[in-house]
This record gives sequence, structure tokens and C-alpha cells, in this order.
Amino acid sequence: MKNAIAVAAHPDDIELMMAETLLLLKQAGYEIHYINLSGGDCGSMEYNAAGLRKIRLEEAKNAAEILGAHFHPPFCNDLEILYDVKKLKQLTSVIREVKPNIVLTHSPEDYMEDHTNTCRLAVTATFARGMRNFESDPARPVDNYDCTIYHALPHTLRDNLRRRIIPGAFVNTSSVQKKKLEALKAHKTQQKWLDVSQKMNSYLQEMENISSKVGEMSEVFTYAEGWRRHLHVGFAGVNEDPLKDLGDDYLINKSYEESLDRT
Repeated sequence: MKNAIAVAAHPDDIELMMAETLLLLKQAGYEIHYINLSGGDCGSMEYNAAGLRKIRLEEAKNAAEILGAHFHPPFCNDLEILYDVKKLKQLTSVIREVKPNIVLTHSPEDYMEDHTNTCRLAVTATFARGMRNFESDPARPVDNYDCTIYHALPHTLRDNLRRRIIPGAFVNTSSVQKKKLEALKAHKTQQKWLDVSQKMNSYLQEMENISSKVGEMSEVFTYAEGWRRHLHVGFAGVNEDPLKDLGDDYLINKSYEESLDRT
């Protein structure tokens, strides 16, 4: 059995930028896994942190169930996703338990530190999967196998300096768009919060808009998710690109790949 895991910062991040690819991997025969590092305790103007944490935990579990993914619980709070040894040991334990062939995670460039720090932790935890002298928490058996990391696009499709980010691969998500919307709807607390804090008039419509914009970027698909493949060194063979298991739903941006080959 092949395994894939989505590693994100907050409840609803997976649904916004990664869920459709995760669904398609499940259809392609992968066992899929789902983890948000934070419980989302700061994402409300109505609830206190403890109350919100409980609500959002249930929302995330419901979303993972809709996606058909194995749920792994969060282990820190909003704005406390720091690149430190404690969190690295915790995430490494999850990676060693799942033994993923594919890791989907945030872009290295994004509008908030929780996202970029989650990306860093995911990369290092995957790198440490086979390091016997690095102890995870809790302890898990180590195993050095091929694992490919893919970075999602940032929510704005731009980096922190407003520059457009162009993915190296587009996944056609039209067939699972409704399921992604259903999973996003499970995060009911986020409607008002995102309206107030980030000026998303409707986070459901925002997801549709992002998918449509990425589809336009592909010049082929109506709806799409975009990905950039992490450098293979320390993770997999130079030609390992397991998103190709999606078959016709997978498109390589040739100019990106050719420029990579020339460097």
C-alpha cells in the first residue's frame, strides 16, 4: 500500500489548497493521511481558546472523514508553530508512523509564519525519517525509503513580496471539486472569522476562485491545484515523481521542468 500525507498548519488549510490532490491519490490507490499542526485556537472573535480548540478539532475530524483520510491530532496552538526540536520530534514521529511515499505541505513562501514554519518542519521531519540517532516523540521505527515532497501554492498564489508563484505541476481537480467543497464546509467556525480577519467575503467562494485561477494558469483545466516538487536530495531518486500515478489528471509545466534540468 502506498501512503500520502497532507501536513498543514491550521484546520481548513488542507481543504483550501491540498484536498483535491489528496482525494485523487486515494482514487489512485493511496492510503491518505491528514494532519494540522495547530488546533486553530485563535481563529475566532466569538469563542475563547479552549472552547474553540474543541470545536475546531471536531470540525477537522469531520473534514478528514469526508475526505476518507486517517486523522492525526494537532499538537500546538496558532502562532506557536515554531521551528524547534520539540515539534520536529513530534512531527517526525507521525512521518515514521505513516511512512508516506508522498508528503503534501505548504509553500516555502506564504503570507504567514505558521504556514512557512509548518513547511520547514515537514521537510526536516521527512528528511529525518531514516535517521536512527534522531529520536522522535513518541519513538517510532526508522526507515529510509523514497518519499517525495510537493509544495502547494500559497493562498494568495503569490509570495510575501507579491510575486506570482508558478507551479511545476497542475492537477486537474474538476472531478472532486464538490467533495473538496463539502470538506471545507465542515469548518463552520471559519466563515465569520475569515470575513473579519482576512477580508474573504466567502471562504467557500474563495476556494472556488483559487481553484479556477490555478486552472487558468494550467491553460488546460477548469479547476486545478498547483504543486512544486521539492529537490530530491535526501528524499528520493532524481526521477521520482509519484504524482504521475494520477495519470491523465497530471500535467507537467514543461518550461519549469526544462529550466530545472539545465541548472
